[in-house]
Amino acid sequence: MSASNNPHHHWRASDLRAVTLLATDATAAVTRMAEGLHQSVWRTLGAPSGATPAQTRGLTGLIYRSITGVTERVGSGVAAALTRLEPWLQRLEAQGEESLERAAMLAALNGVMGDRLQAAGNPLATPMTLRFQNKVLGRAAPPDATQVTGKVLIVIHGLCMNDRQWTSQHAGLPINHAERLGTALGYTPVYVRYNSGLHVSENGHLLAQLLDDLARYWPVPVTELSVLAHSMGGLVTRSALFAAGQAGMAWPDVLKNIVFLGTPHHGSPLERAGNWIDVILGSTPYSRPFAKLGQLRSAGITDLRYGHVLDADWQGHNRFRRQPDSRVHLPLPETIACFTVAATTATKRSAMADRLVGDGLVPLHSALGQHDNQQRSLNFAPDHQYLAYRTSHLALLSSPAVAQQLMTWWE
Repeated sequence: MSASNNPHHHWRASDLRAVTLLATDATAAVTRMAEGLHQSVWRTLGAPSGATPAQTRGLTGLIYRSITGVTERVGSGVAAALTRLEPWLQRLEAQGEESLERAAMLAALNGVMGDRLQAAGNPLATPMTLRFQNKVLGRAAPPDATQVTGKVLIVIHGLCMNDRQWTSQHAGLPINHAERLGTALGYTPVYVRYNSGLHVSENGHLLAQLLDDLARYWPVPVTELSVLAHSMGGLVTRSALFAAGQAGMAWPDVLKNIVFLGTPHHGSPLERAGNWIDVILGSTPYSRPFAKLGQLRSAGITDLRYGHVLDADWQGHNRFRRQPDSRVHLPLPETIACFTVAATTATKRSAMADRLVGDGLVPLHSALGQHDNQQRSLNFAPDHQYLAYRTSHLALLSSPAVAQQLMTWWE
């Protein structure tokens, strides 16, 4: 049986503990939701609540607290036992490269609830790493000088995705924009893998530090950095540039180009729709406990409501509360060539298609950095904008036309 067909190839020893922690958290969350609904009904009859409006009291409250307490104690016990077993299990598990299926599953899980995974110390939380030839880079594991150049291309994926998904298929053939640029123009692609469920600005701080480190341990002098970013990756890039500037880091001095592929610079209406669900579910005492379902989505997802890139955009705010766009405007850097690729599934432009259709996830105006308030527009140069028709958000990664446009811009 090949590795790709072997289900055990998709598992790691730490996954057992991770799943136990997830199951414990899920059971506790469902119990709290049930108690909230129970108390909502009692409250309409005039019955007092427990310590909070969502808690019952008396024997009922004791039962709910017992369920939660037992669940957490059992979960902690099992997790502790599995932690002790992990070294032994790791010796037994299959060695070799992580499967594409496992990487994709973890990327999706982190995008949806990565902030919760990290807060809980769950092993499934993805740390931010730089990768070269599918191996993690770092001071202790730099690339060989004979395999790289001084022109480094930083490649950043979007929400719920990972670095290995930059390679896709078109007409049955593999296509990877970063590898093509590397071969044709002498770039060394370095891929970023990160937890897309964290706040964009949190990932921005992490990326800024990793790039600062990379410039120090790269085995040859870094003469040029360029960035190719898809979707949320573009927001993380802008955030990292701001963080680097605030910290006085040197790597932005050699940053020459940034290409944004389908980046929601001004947010996505799908997240704003999710925020409406929060409001609707929270409007009655009977549906209010179920609002917690909508609030399972990660901080990274809620940042996409308006395109948050700075700490100030979310700190001190309830991210599930419906409120107007109050972002701090962050313009494009003046000394770096910035390009944007926007896509639309429509065959031609129209006012409705631009605002409502877009690429299926990101409206055209958002990807182009355009805003109804001109002071918030990002003002990409006209010849630094490209519009791909009959193209979806994910199809940007496999479009030969997009690949050719990148070559045209950077040649």
